[in-house]
Amino acid sequence: MMNNFDVIVIGAGSVGVPTALALAEKKLKVLVIDHLSSPGQGQNKKAIGGIRATHSDFGKIRISQQSIEIFSSWKEKYGMDIGWISNGYSFPAYSDQDEKKLKDLLKIQKSFGLNIDWISAEEYAKLVPGINEENLKGSTYSPDDGSASPLLTINAFYLKSLELGAEYKFREKVIDLKKVSNSFNVKTDKGNYACKFIINAAGNEAAEIGKMLNIELPVVPDSHEGAITEPVERFFGPMIVDMRPSKDSANYYFYQNNEGQIIFCITPTPPFYGTDSDSTSWFLPKVAKRMVALFPKLANLKVRRTWRGQYPMSPDGFPIVSNTKEIHGFIQAVGMCGQGFMLGPGLGELIARMITDELSEDDHRILKSFELYRDFSGMEQFK
Repeated sequence: MMNNFDVIVIGAGSVGVPTALALAEKKLKVLVIDHLSSPGQGQNKKAIGGIRATHSDFGKIRISQQSIEIFSSWKEKYGMDIGWISNGYSFPAYSDQDEKKLKDLLKIQKSFGLNIDWISAEEYAKLVPGINEENLKGSTYSPDDGSASPLLTINAFYLKSLELGAEYKFREKVIDLKKVSNSFNVKTDKGNYACKFIINAAGNEAAEIGKMLNIELPVVPDSHEGAITEPVERFFGPMIVDMRPSKDSANYYFYQNNEGQIIFCITPTPPFYGTDSDSTSWFLPKVAKRMVALFPKLANLKVRRTWRGQYPMSPDGFPIVSNTKEIHGFIQAVGMCGQGFMLGPGLGELIARMITDELSEDDHRILKSFELYRDFSGMEQFK
């Protein structure tokens, strides 16, 4: 006998779980299927936890603002601590070129209502005592941005969605999808299900899921490494993003979480395409050298562990959130480009409004910039 649902979500990660929560809040019968053992066992647990609305386009800014509202109010609403702190984000500039780029973007960001300003080098040195002040021009600073624990967050979202009626099937792999009249048949290695809508939130496996219904998705994972230190007394506030490229890496970024640990990541150049999750000997010496040069106070901290995960990348650095023209009801929520954790809650609510036909004017504008059929020749400035 076929099990029937309103919506089936493929993938119990940074986007799939908050989407299931948003759908359950609207009283829809929703099933989430994941081949792994529990929520967030793909790339969610490898996220470093940064959450910002500091982007370069309307869509990601609006979605991230909605996400921040969910993250920041979660404990007060539901009594579950997800490790949220409003520590802000900063992008310091050490060249005239970077200062101009940031100030030009600042005008766009402020026009979309983002709480962000330029602060002088002297002000930034007070915000981050001990930062390298040589050639420092100043920094953007967005105090409403923050961070949370990906592990605490996804479990909180999961438990709340269960409470509201969402169902989950773990250790179960989707092997075939078929559109039959006005519904879908979803076949797994353990059973068969039917639904009106499918949401592809499969992360690294997004393109594979798309092919099951002959939809080509331009999503290719590349590997990034992260690390975490021992906890220490708090000694600086915002996430620090250093955009200056070096020979074999682009930007790197780090912050101090709610438990006092420094979490950090770097963007390698060229990218390491694929799904290799083995830590490398390249990462820690490279990123540590750059971090200590920027912020010497970090020098004697002990690193507890490193890890490696993937960013499922789209060609232009923007997510793909879109119904499919060829197969209506097959909704894509893929290509998060390493930002699924920060975008997930806002996207979950947007997708729920897509399915219940409650989209606002702003929603339509957001979806236009995220659609599968867009021109991918542009590029996100703040990847």
